[in-house]
Amino acid sequence: MLTQEQQIFEQINKAESILITFNKTWNGDAVASALALFLVLKKIDKKVEIAAEKFDQGRVYSFLPSYEKINNQLDNLRKFIISLDITNAKVKQIKYKVEENALDFIISPKEGFFTHNDISSRTSGFKYDLIITLDTPDLESLGVIYDNDTEFFYQEPIINIDHHSDNESYGQINHVELTSIATAEILFNLISEYSRDLIDEDVATCLLAGIISKTKSFKTQNLTPHVLSVSAQLISMGARREEIVKRLYRSRPINVLKLWGRVLARLSSDLDNKLVWSVLTNVDFKKTETDEEDLDEVVDELIINIPEANIIVMMYEKNKILNTSTDQSDFPKQEAEQIEQTNSISKNKQIIKEEEIITKAVIYSIKNINSLHLAKKWNPIGTKNLAKITIKKEIAEAEKEIIDEIKDNLSKLPV
Repeated sequence: MLTQEQQIFEQINKAESILITFNKTWNGDAVASALALFLVLKKIDKKVEIAAEKFDQGRVYSFLPSYEKINNQLDNLRKFIISLDITNAKVKQIKYKVEENALDFIISPKEGFFTHNDISSRTSGFKYDLIITLDTPDLESLGVIYDNDTEFFYQEPIINIDHHSDNESYGQINHVELTSIATAEILFNLISEYSRDLIDEDVATCLLAGIISKTKSFKTQNLTPHVLSVSAQLISMGARREEIVKRLYRSRPINVLKLWGRVLARLSSDLDNKLVWSVLTNVDFKKTETDEEDLDEVVDELIINIPEANIIVMMYEKNKILNTSTDQSDFPKQEAEQIEQTNSISKNKQIIKEEEIITKAVIYSIKNINSLHLAKKWNPIGTKNLAKITIKKEIAEAEKEIIDEIKDNLSKLPV
């Protein structure tokens, strides 16, 4: 009887075209693991592609080999085929033309003639005959990649590789190792057992990047002897550790460092530093020329520098435009833009701009604490370890409500 590891590569070897995909929130472990597997399958001459929902923060991983191969949608998943029976007539020439919303094929017979009874149509099978998901707890977490083509994910076999306890085992093969701390660690074991020679410098770099990203450069509390051993082996196989660490942790833009300073200036803690939080205003983002996308790097710094923290909360203001009305038809473009910025009146023309200040929060948890549970009052989105919420309140009021609710939920957890 084949082991599960052997079943995985048996399915891979049988497949003609493979899709690799991962969570829409693009964490480093998922991206790096997908690229490592992509490179390995290319080395064994498999037809393979990667697709994941577009995620702007994912650009931080662009230094990894073959990053540019990641597609943001599934193109030509099925083909529409029009068939012409040529039993009674042979084809001499084929042309086509587009008129408005119609595509016309013009077929000239060599002899005889065609009728509408000679024409039939059908859709082909799916482009891929095997799906491999990485570091993804459920199909919905794939975002538009799944939402736009749900039938595809139910008709083709799925190999599901993950290490999270909340994985829903949605694949035909579910290789979920709870004792591993990174999907890249699991892939290293799988590839090594199949053929260690497939791990070259680029593959090793991707796998090590996944582990370094997951462990915050080996600074999280969940390190194990095995993952350290795997990392050492990857470095000996040519993994570019210095490049990974530099790109992920030593190359912060100056504006992000300024934002980091403002976060530190308002840093608060409770429960013996197990709960840590900070707040940012619209002015903070404006003065540092940053936006909410830069908060991921700030949260990473907090995780690394406050190892005793189990919960980290970042709260920030966000302007929500409710209504904008204007009559600028007589104004030059530059003047109209100036009026919009100042909300002033000029030449008896007025812009009315209504805005609502809302508060957003990012709640990061480690160990066995579910951040979605802590924030359930506000219908959070995200994952077990990273939840995001929106509250229609000013930042000061929202801060008190969020922290009080989290502390109350933490007190109900088993010690």
